[in-house]
Amino acid sequence: MADIIILGCGYTGSHVARIVAGQGHSWRGYRLRDGFDCRSAAHWKEISGIVTSETRVLLSVPTLSMGPGEWFDPTADLVNAVRGAKRIVYLSTTGVYGAARHANENTPVGPRSPRETLRVQAERAVLAEPGSMVLRPAAIYGPFRGAHVALREGRFALPATEGTYTSRIHVEDLAAVTAAALFSDLGGAWPIADEEPCTPREMAAFCANMLDIPVPAVSHDLPETRRADRQVDGSAVLRALHVVLRYRSYREGIPASLLTEQADVVAGKGE
Repeated sequence: MADIIILGCGYTGSHVARIVAGQGHSWRGYRLRDGFDCRSAAHWKEISGIVTSETRVLLSVPTLSMGPGEWFDPTADLVNAVRGAKRIVYLSTTGVYGAARHANENTPVGPRSPRETLRVQAERAVLAEPGSMVLRPAAIYGPFRGAHVALREGRFALPATEGTYTSRIHVEDLAAVTAAALFSDLGGAWPIADEEPCTPREMAAFCANMLDIPVPAVSHDLPETRRADRQVDGSAVLRALHVVLRYRSYREGIPASLLTEQADVVAGKGE
């Protein structure tokens, strides 16, 4: 039987898997792109069949788009499937803070959209279970993902509004916090971010300089997640779990991500 079950073993989940495997734990991961259907009763039954009272579960399946303006969140069904597990950790998002421009462990949720509302409902479904915890990551970046990739591919544009801030967390740091959370008794919901929120223009200038490309133009039609203005203090959960960030800001995390990407290209590996 697997010590760890990772539901949503994608970008972040695969990093968590490497950590727990390195610690000697067995794990089993389910990914949407490998055919895992989080709406399938047959798959729920399969998962239930491998859950024991010693199983620790990471839920990392996001709210899913079902079409323009339509969203579905499978978390409540997945919680039912893993009921009886020793530990459940759910990766949510700082988007649940809504219009809050500053967020820490004491900031109440304030969803403004159907998608954010579903995330809050998902959190509540998780926290209703014994031995559960919610992590709310800021924007996740790392090798092959983040502003530097979007800028390199010509997909990054600056918002029309000046002075907005975004907090981020490197995937390796998020994975370290998540792995620690799986083996802790800490409950509640906690934001997680690095130590230096920045404006899109600051990020674009930093990445453009490293990539030797122009700073992108302004767009008046950015998606909802790119229009947010929020600075996140995630220090409390780091103290509670005794985790030290490897990348305290994008100034360390972006160069490290580029080096990893270059090494993977040389080795013949992609994303």
